[in-house]
Amino acid sequence: MGMDFTGWNRAVIEEFRANGGHVEEFATRPLVILHSVGAKSGKERLNPLMHLKEDGAIVVFASRAGEDAHPDWYYNVKANPEVEVELGDRTVRGRAEEVTGDERDRIWEEMKTKYPQFAEYEAATSRVIPVVRIHLQG
Repeated sequence: MGMDFTGWNRAVIEEFRANGGHVEEFATRPLVILHSVGAKSGKERLNPLMHLKEDGAIVVFASRAGEDAHPDWYYNVKANPEVEVELGDRTVRGRAEEVTGDERDRIWEEMKTKYPQFAEYEAATSRVIPVVRIHLQG
């Protein structure tokens, strides 16, 4: 059946906003809230995601906790790459692009090394987990 991502996301977003970007469950792990536009609905969608920082960008991972389907936000940013990202108590505009090939593999290995649960997600699914770089504008 899978996890109730909607309820979990809502609770994480509320705690994130109430505490200037701090969420107890993610105390030592970097978290952002991705604002994307629904590929089918055209409505704003919010997703809390762990990330890596990169020169003027952040990188997020469409892991969906190792489930066999890509998360909806991945399809949203593919269809509508103009996004916003909440970083702590500020919101920044950005443009999303999927990272592929050797560069994707390098970044994915870094994420698995820093946060071993991502290796568990990879082991739980047969799909290649997409890596998405968001170039920040400000």
